[in-house]
Amino acid sequence: GVSILLLRACLALLASPIYLLNFLGMWEPFCRKVFFPFILDKISVVHDKKSKKHKQELFRNLPDFRGPSGELKLLEIGTGSGSNFQFYPPGCKITCTDINPNFQESLSRNMKKNQHLHYEQFLVAAGEDLHQVPSGSVDAVVCTLVLCSVHSVSSTLREVRRVLRPGGAFYFLEHVAAEHSSWKYFWQQVCYPTWRLIFAGCCLTRELWKNLEEAKFSELKIQHISVALPWMPIEPHIVGYGVK
Repeated sequence: GVSILLLRACLALLASPIYLLNFLGMWEPFCRKVFFPFILDKISVVHDKKSKKHKQELFRNLPDFRGPSGELKLLEIGTGSGSNFQFYPPGCKITCTDINPNFQESLSRNMKKNQHLHYEQFLVAAGEDLHQVPSGSVDAVVCTLVLCSVHSVSSTLREVRRVLRPGGAFYFLEHVAAEHSSWKYFWQQVCYPTWRLIFAGCCLTRELWKNLEEAKFSELKIQHISVALPWMPIEPHIVGYGVK
């Protein structure tokens, strides 16, 4: 307990300019517009390399969830720069959503690279509030590295189940809390407050598998995996899908 608080204080000291800007109300807008899209773009490149085989494996059965019309309508929550596009099957119709509209540059770059997809619309929306999307209107919902920073995981999963048609699937790949007795978890607790401030509300210690188990999917496949990023306290991940 004491050592965690002490190390947290040291980290806060190192990040004191950011804490000061935050106190003055200047960090959040700068973070949202400039810093977070920039840094996420850089981290995504590394994360995508490390998680590529897991994503290929995860999205392999996406075509199985095509609707009765033979089309696959997919909604992505927290699209960010669109790093998942390459894994979606040809002809897939995509609605992109993100609470932060400042990823435009890298998003359009990835759209140009992935012209095998139909981009339907881009909605500025939080995962907890997808009211612009009609109930039961999509075949699949995808969410990668987003549940760590939504305000409410359970509300987001409720919205996921609402917009999915019966028999539709929710795909996820998320970083989660480490084993409580491990050094990884110790460092997650140390980094937590500063990390959350710097990375736009990202929580390091969420046990998201518990939320998924409570979300009443008729079928749920979860796998605990390791995606090691240098110097990052986000190694433990879960990957899988749930069927409505």
